[in-house]
Amino acid sequence: MADAVQPINLTNHFLIAMPGMEDGTFAGSVVYVCEHSERGALGLIINKPGDINLGDLFEKVDLPLDRKELSAQPVFHGGPLQTERGFVLHDPMIADGLGADESIYASTLAVPGGLEMTTSKDVLEAMSSGGGPRRVLITLGFSSWGEGQLESEIAGNSWLTVDADISVIFDSPIEQRYDRAMRLLGLEAWMLSPDAGHA
Repeated sequence: MADAVQPINLTNHFLIAMPGMEDGTFAGSVVYVCEHSERGALGLIINKPGDINLGDLFEKVDLPLDRKELSAQPVFHGGPLQTERGFVLHDPMIADGLGADESIYASTLAVPGGLEMTTSKDVLEAMSSGGGPRRVLITLGFSSWGEGQLESEIAGNSWLTVDADISVIFDSPIEQRYDRAMRLLGLEAWMLSPDAGHA
């Protein structure tokens, strides 16, 4: 019997939409993959700001936001699913007495080697009182692919993939995140343009 093909694992990677992708949600997007297994993949778009900021979001959930540096930060459009639900991408939170695989928040997915994604309100409550994670990216909605779906989209040249660089998420201006993610591969978007090379 032939060896089975080793499945790819894109957890803690960026998916970079190929130039020319026409899907309105994903065109020009960079997705941080929080989880990828044989069952499918889950990620958050990190470069599509929505029309509200964190100050607005905290107001909607009746929490003060004492961290002024965060209040003007946009809430991102994380993907087409559960767009009323918040997803908080943040630095790993280490707490005394907790194991490496335990979180201080009620509902957190720890991305191996990467960030944490929390969906429970307790992370917002911690931020509201001046605590919580130092660096955050908050989205409404998330992106998801079923079993084998992401692999077939990659095979169909919809996505480029590269190991995630957290500085692209937290230290790059939003409008530069796509180009900076591309540069992790040594590429510029114009090199892949469908019109490249035509006079």
